[in-house]
Amino acid sequence: MADIIIKNGYILTMDPSLESIKNGVVVIEDGRITDVCENTEETADTVIDAQGSVVMPGFVNTHTHAGMTLFRGYADDLALSDWLENHIWPAEAELTASDVYAGTRLACLEMIKSGTIAFADMYFFMEEVGKVVEDSGLRAALSYGMIELWDEEKGKAELKKGKAFINEWDGKADGRISAMYGPHAPNTCSKEFLMKVREQATEDNAKIHIHVLETEAELNQMKDQYGMCSVNMLDEIDFFGPDVLAAHCVWLSDGDMDILRNNNVNISHNPVSNMKLASGIAPVTKLLDRGANVCLGTDGCASNNNLGMFEEMKTAALLQKVETMDPMALPARQVLEMATVNGAKALDLNSGMIRKDYNADVIIVDMNKAHLNPLYDVPSHLVYSAGSSDVRTTIVNGRVLMDDYRVLCMDEQKVIDEGRDAAEKLMSRVDAKK
Repeated sequence: MADIIIKNGYILTMDPSLESIKNGVVVIEDGRITDVCENTEETADTVIDAQGSVVMPGFVNTHTHAGMTLFRGYADDLALSDWLENHIWPAEAELTASDVYAGTRLACLEMIKSGTIAFADMYFFMEEVGKVVEDSGLRAALSYGMIELWDEEKGKAELKKGKAFINEWDGKADGRISAMYGPHAPNTCSKEFLMKVREQATEDNAKIHIHVLETEAELNQMKDQYGMCSVNMLDEIDFFGPDVLAAHCVWLSDGDMDILRNNNVNISHNPVSNMKLASGIAPVTKLLDRGANVCLGTDGCASNNNLGMFEEMKTAALLQKVETMDPMALPARQVLEMATVNGAKALDLNSGMIRKDYNADVIIVDMNKAHLNPLYDVPSHLVYSAGSSDVRTTIVNGRVLMDDYRVLCMDEQKVIDEGRDAAEKLMSRVDAKK
């Protein structure tokens, strides 16, 4: 007997070897998909009727700062330097472990409700993030954000913290959590420190999560400091490889794109954050044309202001169309791949497709809504018409985290109340320091 059978749904497999099934069945057992077909004789403990819905792989959000959910809507519409120096950094200085715990719980609740099954997170107090992920049922690739600022002693301490986090958390939660090294960025970490991180990551067989060329200011700083941009500097020290997740990658030359592709670097595109902070437009179509693995991320709530991947997909597609002045650029199917298949590849997850023997990381999207009818093309509707609130069911590792809009893995109202309370107390401390 199977654990779960999902029936009567439109199965959007995202599997190039298996076409979508208009009225199909997905069978789940022991955290894995055991069959994808039109009919089955199997029985199950739980049967989900997905009539009028799309059954698809859940989203993989490849760049977040979950604890920053407490900063949602705080200090919006400001210049980047003002936003960081006068608002975000002073507020982060007051963060406590319990704040990050409350903020991450709120983030995980939002992701479960909006169809995200895994995320890559870099921040502080990452042990708290690990605890939340373990309890929530989600998957995550977690990294302690290391900022060395050309201080050798600080660098030693940061690398020690990063390694300790990996030793404690990699493989936790029955393998749902992986741990990565998280050097913040080439303009906040010295070349020497980044070389040490690369060496340590190779020794520990750990992946690396890093911001790369998010802003023109970083590009100019690197050219002044090294006579070359971030990508060339990192390439010079043999930093890149398929185990690197590079967030943003906005200010890339054609040569930079070739370097990233030739080294099989995973690139996390964060269009909403890049637009909100006026960072620029990443050359996504050029990267994809080169065969690079480009996935999607939301960044933190301070610069988005939500963690919804539907909005991120639509924005990514529209932004490339207007940037290239080509309405055929980044079509719906391709951006769906970025949000599922490519994200799973970046985090080395056996997810991202509805396919036999893949992880049972599945979402069900309710298409019986006014804004989703009539329905001519499913991928198009998911990218251009659907939204986070259309997700009715979220399943991770074969566990139902949300069933028919009801969250089962946490007390939704309690999480919201505690997040609001933590934010209010945090801002009171921030105000007291002004």
